[in-house]
Amino acid sequence: MKKRVLSLALAAVMAASLTACSGNSTTTETTAAAEETKAAENANTESKEADGSGVDVSDWKNKTVTCIVPYDAGGGTDTVMRALADAAKGSFKNISVENRSGGGGATGMLAGANATADGTTVTMITVELATLEAMGTNAGLTYSMFKPIMMVNSACSAITVNAKDDRFNTIEDFINYAKENEVSMGNSGNGAIWHLAAAGLAKETGAKFKHVAYDGAAGAITDLLGEHIDAVAVSYAEVANYVESGDLKVLAVMNDKRLDAIPDVPTCKEAGYNVVLGTWRGLGVPAGTPDYVVEQLYQIFSDAAQSDAFVDFMNKSNNVIDIMDGPSFEDRIIADLDTYKALVTDLGLKIQ
Repeated sequence: MKKRVLSLALAAVMAASLTACSGNSTTTETTAAAEETKAAENANTESKEADGSGVDVSDWKNKTVTCIVPYDAGGGTDTVMRALADAAKGSFKNISVENRSGGGGATGMLAGANATADGTTVTMITVELATLEAMGTNAGLTYSMFKPIMMVNSACSAITVNAKDDRFNTIEDFINYAKENEVSMGNSGNGAIWHLAAAGLAKETGAKFKHVAYDGAAGAITDLLGEHIDAVAVSYAEVANYVESGDLKVLAVMNDKRLDAIPDVPTCKEAGYNVVLGTWRGLGVPAGTPDYVVEQLYQIFSDAAQSDAFVDFMNKSNNVIDIMDGPSFEDRIIADLDTYKALVTDLGLKIQ
């Protein structure tokens, strides 16, 4: 396109130089050349503004992108990433999702952070980017290894038990029982947010929890369905299908207000337990990725997050869309890291 514009500009100059010798006919030629040059420039501008952002994302039509999910398939992080990737697929030559679980999320996020810094590997980074570092179980992973693209969604913890467990019909039943008896509480990994959420509830209430770690929420939920553990403290979205089918029941949510999806379920604060904790999920690329690449990916994925297909999926799966741009998301990560460092120290959970 640049060569075309340059040649047209030269043609306009040449036409102007002939005006003195050729009279009115050359004036017409000059005008035509100038108009063609302007049209070419406008076409170039339109290609950049096709999405209304002024960011040219056309090059990605020829690129293949891999999205790393640092947890097992089937969990909330996995399903949100797959829905977002599907909504964005028209912007890439190909886009795929790869699960790399382990280390409470550290294994997959480290793989993403150490990938080639050209935007072709995008990682679904989660709040564990902060909690693992706070816990000292991060295996060298730090938030500074990523350049955030955007935050996608957020969710609070939901204290969930097997529907057949008649010991627990209210959060008060659960807490009172756990004060006298050890209760096994599944989470998505040692140092992961659902571990800290349960630990925070235990500290607030005096309950006794045996924390059982899994590589993602899916394994914990499976064992809860099989009655191998007593409870989980994961997001409502991750248990919603089983609650709706009558297999699981939510006793309370760790939120400032009740969830629209389950308005009859109280918050922990309503029961007198002042605990508000939850997760966020977003996209990141290696820290060395050029800013213009991050801007392009932000435009593509933020458009995808506003698509009818993605919004419909999130609504049906009880996930809350919560979009932040890269700089705002980075500020959130830093602030949360400070919060969880203080919580981990207060709870005496840090692993040296």
